[in-house]
Amino acid sequence: MVILSILILNKAGGLIYQRDFNEGLNKLSSNDYLVLAGTFHGVHAITSRISPVPGSGGLEVLESDQFRVQCFQTLTGTKFLIFAEPHQPNIDVICRRVYELYADYVMKNPFYQIEMPIRCEQFDRQLVAYIKPKQ
Repeated sequence: MVILSILILNKAGGLIYQRDFNEGLNKLSSNDYLVLAGTFHGVHAITSRISPVPGSGGLEVLESDQFRVQCFQTLTGTKFLIFAEPHQPNIDVICRRVYELYADYVMKNPFYQIEMPIRCEQFDRQLVAYIKPKQ
């Protein structure tokens, strides 16, 4: 499994977590990541409204020759974006596992304030332990 990066967006489209897992990636500034999160949130909202399928959740997969972005949106509106290699199998399973880690280590943390940036070392450790051995 080659996961390039993970972003978590709150329901307003704000970037609350970002982690790169591949040292070969071009480094973006923190402002670039904020712009990326806001842009994806806007495109996701637009695609959910213009979809011909009633009740569509919006943009779920974006593929190119260089990468694939998989979006998993929770019932509360939090979005998990997984950037991976183009032909990475089972991205949806990875998204759900990242969501489980988020629920276990972030949402159950009594010091975490909802919709605020995630600063939880246990979540970081568990996420790295899940992603890195598979790369």
